[in-house]
Amino acid sequence: MDTVSIWQWFVAPLQYEFMVKALAVSALVGIVCSVLSCYMTLKGWALMGDAVSHAVMPGVVLAYILNIPFAIGAFVFGVSSVLAIGFIKSKTRIKEDTVIGLVFTGFFAFGLVLISKTPSTVDLTHILFGNVLGISNQDIIQTVIIAAITLVTILVLRKDLLLFCFDPTHARSIGLNTVALYYILLSVLSLTIVAALQTVGIILVVAMLVTPGATAYLLTDKFDHMMLIAAASGVFSSVMGTYISYHIDGATGGCIVVLQTLIFVGTMIFAPKHGLLVRARRKQAASS
Repeated sequence: MDTVSIWQWFVAPLQYEFMVKALAVSALVGIVCSVLSCYMTLKGWALMGDAVSHAVMPGVVLAYILNIPFAIGAFVFGVSSVLAIGFIKSKTRIKEDTVIGLVFTGFFAFGLVLISKTPSTVDLTHILFGNVLGISNQDIIQTVIIAAITLVTILVLRKDLLLFCFDPTHARSIGLNTVALYYILLSVLSLTIVAALQTVGIILVVAMLVTPGATAYLLTDKFDHMMLIAAASGVFSSVMGTYISYHIDGATGGCIVVLQTLIFVGTMIFAPKHGLLVRARRKQAASS
């Protein structure tokens, strides 16, 4: 592939307005999800992210029925799922992972029922898999506002949230309100999921909330560096995944997540400090 061909590969999609919008929104969502994914990785909240992402589905459908912005319905149901998980966990002897499974499957199933019974000129299944190539100007503005709120919240509370994720007992002992931090982090999670709905949809958003942080975690032991690496990985995979989807005529969300997964697999094998090859060499050196 010569230089001209490579240049054409990158430039050709830019002649279409929908591709320019898709690339910009994908990059923005990649940044937001990647920054939050660092906290999700430290906290071990992959299942929580999956729960909230599925729980917003009935909210989106009800928002369509009531003719209000999808973001409002999604956020309300996302927060409602978090409150339901907290209530059931505190009032019963059931463990948190079981409660999460019960709540998110129940909400998700309710959403599927609503979709099946709602006459619509809009393909509501796009909320499952995303439709960034068909994103409207109104949805772009909504995504930018949500992304700004999320990033500002994380920036202002970054140290408190880091301590809460890393050692909640210590955070409580020095006077931090861990209950408030718990719900702030989950609210930010709900907002981020709403922002990512148009890009990768409900099914794949959990990958964007986990994979960049997991990749960065294998490459550095410093949290600030972890956030930068995760953001770079998230933006690269989002933009390149969108390009690839255009050229192969594939699902955009799927291409983004597959690329993220490949980056993680490569990192897992070749990471200079925590990769499988280095660990194997250390083990061999220790046994010899």
